[in-house]
Amino acid sequence: MSAGSTILVVDDEENIRSMLRLVLESEGFVVTTAGSVPQALTQITQFRFDVLISDLNIGHPADGFLVVSAMRRVHPETLTFILTGYPAFETALEAMRQHVNDYLIKGTPIEDLVEKIKTGLAQGLPNHRQHRTQRVPDVIGQNRDWVIAHWLQGVKQNQELLSVSLSEGDRRDHVPGLLDEAIAYACDQAIGVERQQAAIQHGTVRYHQGYTIPMLIVEACLLQDVISDCIRRNVQVIDLSNLVLDLTKMFHTVSTELELSVRAFTNHAGWHSPHEPKH
Repeated sequence: MSAGSTILVVDDEENIRSMLRLVLESEGFVVTTAGSVPQALTQITQFRFDVLISDLNIGHPADGFLVVSAMRRVHPETLTFILTGYPAFETALEAMRQHVNDYLIKGTPIEDLVEKIKTGLAQGLPNHRQHRTQRVPDVIGQNRDWVIAHWLQGVKQNQELLSVSLSEGDRRDHVPGLLDEAIAYACDQAIGVERQQAAIQHGTVRYHQGYTIPMLIVEACLLQDVISDCIRRNVQVIDLSNLVLDLTKMFHTVSTELELSVRAFTNHAGWHSPHEPKH
């Protein structure tokens, strides 16, 4: 029986949330809505739902899979449906890999969605075994080359950074080592002095290359952006229970490395804090 079954609708468009609520409640369902990923995750952790209907892109591309992944982990018996206005073959494959029960294009008659929900609740659509999850630093480590390549791509698209003419190797400088340190720290591995030296040397090299302090900050921000993008692309395999902790530790390391680089840069530039001894 579908009457009284609970449904969570997640979509960043208020008119779609309102329309789905109206139609589904008229069919006897109890409907809760969320307009963002954080709102959806809060609902999932606090309440049990029989059905999830989520937009594919909520704020960021493919954020819907983050909601699906959370629901699968907390309530694996829940039926899950993805809605999108921008269908793509790759996205459909990802939906199948995520074990979404069905994948619907926005504009599909609402009667089709209602029928699929009723059929699923009546017959019990198959629940699939969960994928083995991984911690954030493991995922970043496995995609290390991808992160560096996309960071370099972002650097090449920044006109301020391009104002300094460098070879690709010089642009990379110590960045791969700095990323390795962030991964190691997030894995609770001891950080050796040589890692700190990498950040110091990075600041020194950038000073002699003609960078400015704002350029150092831009580079660090680009690295954090690419790390975040890597997480979004691999969210289906990430251990969400440690997501915030892992990202906080990684970004803390990047910030610490930036501070060390800036200090080395300013020392070579002859700038000293009144409280900092001159070398």
